Amino acid sequence: MSFNEISIKPKQLIRGIGFGGVALVTLNSVIGSGIFGLPGIVAPLIGALSPWLFLVIGVLIITIVLTLAELSSYFKDSGGPVLFTSTAFGPLTGFTTGWILFVSRFTAFAANSNVMAIYLAAVWPWFGSGLGRASVIVAICSSLTWANYVGVKEGVRTMAVITFFKIVPIILLIVLGLQYVSGDTLFPETMPKLADLGGPTLLLIYAFVGFESATIISGETTQPKKTLPSALIQTVIAIGILYFLIVLVFISVIPGGGDGTATLTDVGRELMGPAGVIIITMAAFFSIGGNLSSIMLAIPRLPFAMAEKQLLPSWFGHVHEKYSTPSNSILFLGGIGLIFALTGTYVELLLASSLTRLIAYSLCICSLPIIRRKASAEETADAFRLKGGYTIPAIALALCVWLAAQSDQDAWILTGGLLVLGLVLYALATKQRSENHI
Repeated sequence: MSFNEISIKPKQLIRGIGFGGVALVTLNSVIGSGIFGLPGIVAPLIGALSPWLFLVIGVLIITIVLTLAELSSYFKDSGGPVLFTSTAFGPLTGFTTGWILFVSRFTAFAANSNVMAIYLAAVWPWFGSGLGRASVIVAICSSLTWANYVGVKEGVRTMAVITFFKIVPIILLIVLGLQYVSGDTLFPETMPKLADLGGPTLLLIYAFVGFESATIISGETTQPKKTLPSALIQTVIAIGILYFLIVLVFISVIPGGGDGTATLTDVGRELMGPAGVIIITMAAFFSIGGNLSSIMLAIPRLPFAMAEKQLLPSWFGHVHEKYSTPSNSILFLGGIGLIFALTGTYVELLLASSLTRLIAYSLCICSLPIIRRKASAEETADAFRLKGGYTIPAIALALCVWLAAQSDQDAWILTGGLLVLGLVLYALATKQRSENHI
């Protein structure tokens, strides 16, 4: 039986996302607050090698991207990792993968909502705490929930506008800053001593994650088997080049990469004066906004897909009669994201988001050999097949396992607690499935 004949839905989602939409989801899922904070943290540690390390990490991340790109090319329904692992290992593993990936994204949504309040507080201190902070978080969660509730095209349009305002200032910074780049900066004669690459590498890996969101929306993507792999790979490569250039400008404009507290705002001040501070601050605001918009567009499709597979209660699988969107799943993400944003701390949410995503990547990578073996002749012929057998997936898996091992005990405890919540919902779905068969 074909993978794409497993589930037959009474009401289909609209295939309204093309190459540009997938690229926007990928770009905004990856580029969030990291590009504005990481250069100032990494540059003092490794100096002139900083831009090159970004490229190296980008190449390593590409191994995970390529593996998920091949997996996505076997399927045309929404769900991404849920489809991959449930097809390979059965419903419980499929649910576990989907749920922990959902946890990784709603905790990231909550964490970044807090960062939005922090950035606004730099200009208007009232937004930094109390009622001001709560107002920002409520406004962000409710507006993005509504934009995606009323239609996928509206969600893409919202994200496109946000992307423009976050990318243009970064490109402007690069163009103005390239005049400061010298041959000695690009190819230093004296290489800095690297006492420990583990810390910087761990930081930079997290600057690239989030691309998996694009595989979740395949059910609303035009020609997903062709569009998804191409958009994923090209967008992540473009992001790697963008990171390289912005870090190169950073170490060229800020002597020695600063003292660990410098940000792109300081680069903007050096290049454009006070106006540069405002421009880069607003770019940071829109960058995080784009990341939040991408999460709200793609991630509700995870519980929706799990409900279709009867891994979550059927309530999550409801499609709005007028808007043809997974309305209940969108409302659920908006609600739980709001609760965690208002009650959780940024560090706790970020650690849980990172760890759970690495676990999901690992499970997806392990599903590839089984997916290849189970695929029909037609699906294999149409698939995006990786060269070199399992070399690339093996590198990707080793990278995920090593990074997950760096997470602390608190992150594992929070992840375990949220997984228990998911298993309760899974038990309810199992009971509902049994009742329907009576």
